[in-house]
Amino acid sequence: MEAQRRIRPYLPATPLHTYPTLNRLLGFTAYVKHENHNPTGAFKVRGGINLVSRLEPEESARGVVTASTGNHGQSIALACSLFGVKAHVCVPVGANPDKVAAISSYGAEIVEQGRDFEEAKANAERLAQAHGYRYVSSGDEPHLIAGVGTIGLEIMQQEPSIDTVISPVGAGTGCGGTAIAVKSINPDVKVIAVQAENAPSVYRSWRSGSPESTGPVSTMADGLATRQAFQLPLGILREWVDEFTLVSEDEMRRGVKLYLEHCRTVAEGAGAAPLAAAIKMRDELKGRRVALVLSGGNITLAELKTCLEAAG
Repeated sequence: MEAQRRIRPYLPATPLHTYPTLNRLLGFTAYVKHENHNPTGAFKVRGGINLVSRLEPEESARGVVTASTGNHGQSIALACSLFGVKAHVCVPVGANPDKVAAISSYGAEIVEQGRDFEEAKANAERLAQAHGYRYVSSGDEPHLIAGVGTIGLEIMQQEPSIDTVISPVGAGTGCGGTAIAVKSINPDVKVIAVQAENAPSVYRSWRSGSPESTGPVSTMADGLATRQAFQLPLGILREWVDEFTLVSEDEMRRGVKLYLEHCRTVAEGAGAAPLAAAIKMRDELKGRRVALVLSGGNITLAELKTCLEAAG
C-alpha cells in the first residue's frame, strides 16, 4: 500500500477491461490489465518511480546507471526526470529504436554497447564502479518489485472476483510483485507465470530452484529476453507463483494480432505472452475469471506488421 500511495500522484490506475469477443474466443471471462496505458507504455514505470523517489540525497546527487532493453530504461529515465536525478542507461547494440528514443526523450544519457542485455548490464556495472553512480538492477531491487506489485493491488481493487492472474516474466519483478499483492489479498488466487520458449532462463530456474542461464537468446519479445535469472525475483516466484508455462514466437505474434482485433489495443511481445498462454491453457481455465497482464505496448511498426502478416 505504501508503494501505491507513493506512485499515485504520478500514475493513475490503469484500466482493467473485459471484451466479449475475446471471452468467446477463450471460453472464459478474461480481464485485460492495460499497462500499455502508462506514460511509458509499460508497467515498469511503477517500480522506477517508487525506487527513485526513495533515493538518499547523496545517491541522487551522484546519479544512477542501469541496463535495459527498453521498458526498464524508460521507467528509470522518466522517474529520474521527475525527481531531478541524472540517469545513464546502458542498452545493447540494436535495441528497440523506439524504446531507446523514448529513454533519451526523458533526458537520460544512452550508452549503447554489447550484444544483448547481459552485456549491457556488465557495462552498467562497470560504469557504476568507475564513476560512483548508484547502480539500479532491473531485477534485484526490492523497491522496484514493490512498485510494480501495485499492478496486483489494482487488479483486486478493480475486480475482487478475479481468481487467476497470468503475468509475463522477463526479470520476474512484475510477476513476482503482482503475485505477492494478489495473494496477500486473496490467497486462493492462482498466479501463472509465462516466458518465451526462446528465452527460458527463469522458467528453468523456477523448476530447478537455483538461478540458471542460457546462451544468447533470440525472441521478438525483448521484454522477456533474459539470459540469467535474478536471485531476488526468482525466490519470490518460487514462493508465490503456482504455475509456469512457455509460449512460442508464433503464439506471441498471434496474441499481438488478437489484442488488436478484439480489444483495439496494441501489445508488444511480452504484453501478448499472457494472452498466448491463456489460449494454450483454455481448457484448464474454463469457468475461471482471469486477469491478463498486458505489460506493455512498445512494439515497433515493423514488428507489428510482421505480427499481422504472420499470425494465423
